[in-house]
Amino acid sequence: MEPGGERGTRARVARLILEHGPVAAASLGERLGLTPAAVRRHLDALLADGMIEPRTVRPRGQRGRGRPAKLFAITDAGRSAFEHAYDDLAGSALRFLAERMGERAVADFAREQVSSLLRRLEPAMRTVPADQRVQVLAQALSAEGYAASASKAKSGGDQLCQHHCPVAHAAAEFPQLCEAETEAFAQLLGTPVQRLATIAHGDGVCTTHVSPQSLADPAHRDKSKETGR
Repeated sequence: MEPGGERGTRARVARLILEHGPVAAASLGERLGLTPAAVRRHLDALLADGMIEPRTVRPRGQRGRGRPAKLFAITDAGRSAFEHAYDDLAGSALRFLAERMGERAVADFAREQVSSLLRRLEPAMRTVPADQRVQVLAQALSAEGYAASASKAKSGGDQLCQHHCPVAHAAAEFPQLCEAETEAFAQLLGTPVQRLATIAHGDGVCTTHVSPQSLADPAHRDKSKETGR
């Protein structure tokens, strides 16, 4: 039987790959304080279980020269292993709520779930320049376990990506969860947002387009000026 410590370390390796992948073995060792041999042992086990997969990336600027870097990324099976237990409980609770109190209660519950994020971030957002808010939101979501990132969108505005959703299966059954989260993003960022893809609907990443601040609600812009934002 595998020692509990080994299983715990292996789970930490898998979580790091989930949250930061694709990632190199050396980076995993540095983050977790593991020797190269220990990292390789855990990676081999995760590969054998189908939890992760290797990817080869050639360093930028090198055309045909140098050894391509080997990175490791989470698989759908690996993602599901993290989501399964929590997701099942969330789904059962929401079904119970819908049966006893109706669909509106589910929507109210979903808004209440994201209200804590709003309470924590709204004061901070008042001091953050508009062009940095998406990045700050991505960092906050990553701290919550959503492995989020922010980048500029080619069509203008920003793109917010969440590489992990702990309630993906529950959200597939109850879209109110995604809707409440999207409403919260718009409120925090002070500009229209649009969900382009979700893990709950089978996409690999939850992707949200954030409109340029020039399209923000005029009332919000006026309020921003009053508060010095």
